[in-house]
Amino acid sequence: MVLIFNENEQKYGKGVYISPLKLTKNMGRPPTRPARLRNGFYIEVKSQGSSSILIRRDTKEQMLIAAEDYARTKLVKIKGEMLDDKWVGV
Repeated sequence: MVLIFNENEQKYGKGVYISPLKLTKNMGRPPTRPARLRNGFYIEVKSQGSSSILIRRDTKEQMLIAAEDYARTKLVKIKGEMLDDKWVGV
C-alpha cells in the first residue's frame, strides 16, 4: 500500500489544506473610542488640499519653533497643551 501526500498534508497532517490568504491589520471591528493623546504641546499642520496631522512637542518653546518651521510651507494652527486628556490654553 502506497500513500501519496501533497505538500500541505506532509507539513500539517492529513486533511489539512492551507490557503494562501493575506492577513492584514485592518481585519475585525474598528475601534469606537478615539485615541488618547500624550501630554504635551500640540500644533496642527496641514498641506493645501490634504488632511491635517497633529505634532507634539514637550515644551512650549519647542512647539513655537516647530510652528515657525512648518509655517514656511504649510498651514499651521496652534492647538495648545494637552494635560490628562484635556486641552489647556497656551
